Amino acid sequence: MPIDFSNKPGLVVYLTAGDPSLDATYEIALAALDNGAQVLELGVPFSDPLADGPVIQRASERAVARGVRLSDVLELAKRIRAARPQAGIILFSYLNPVVRMGLAKFAKAAKDAGADGVLLTDMIVEEAEEYLREMEKNDLAPVFLAAPTSPDERLKSIAEHSKGFVYAISRVGITGTQEQIASDAEALVKRLKQFAKIPVAVGFGISKAEHVRSVSEFADAAIVGSAIVKLVEESKPGDEAVNVGEFVRSLRG
Repeated sequence: MPIDFSNKPGLVVYLTAGDPSLDATYEIALAALDNGAQVLELGVPFSDPLADGPVIQRASERAVARGVRLSDVLELAKRIRAARPQAGIILFSYLNPVVRMGLAKFAKAAKDAGADGVLLTDMIVEEAEEYLREMEKNDLAPVFLAAPTSPDERLKSIAEHSKGFVYAISRVGITGTQEQIASDAEALVKRLKQFAKIPVAVGFGISKAEHVRSVSEFADAAIVGSAIVKLVEESKPGDEAVNVGEFVRSLRG
């Protein structure tokens, strides 16, 4: 999956699918893409999202309570693909829902839904042999997380096995907005760039245009998640797509 981040700053937007509803997520996704997001991460709601901060946890809980399942997110991806053929679409999930569906069945369904790639937050590269085989079989890009605490040997393996882009975590901890981008982020990207032949995108804590500009000076793209999910949470019903579209446009300056 080639992703073109040449139109700087590169921007990846995360949405919790099904919050406030699947139809609303569809409209929000189109608004994000039409206002400058190059890639969408469609978050599969999960009952125990350990890596996520309170904002995304709440969104996931609301979507799970409404009965949103992995199959619904796949159908949503198909709708977005039909409406915006050039968009980058990454399915973002914890491993549990995928294992329940079955890796082979999931990979085929993801391809059929028009996804470009998959990011499983708790899939580690050292245990990914079967997963990587199914990704390759279905021409899907596996995206792995790289942390500042990872030794170079592990970063090399992550860079070699990721496709599309590598997700560099700006700091250790859970997702959530921050006032400043951790200095760890730039150092991590420099280390990854020794090994990565694909773009490196930085996430965790990016919530303002100045963060996006700052990240674009040393990385290929910025990933914005909690700030958008919080905006959706705080919007009046029906205003979510307009508000997210305006916010994404502001992030691109």
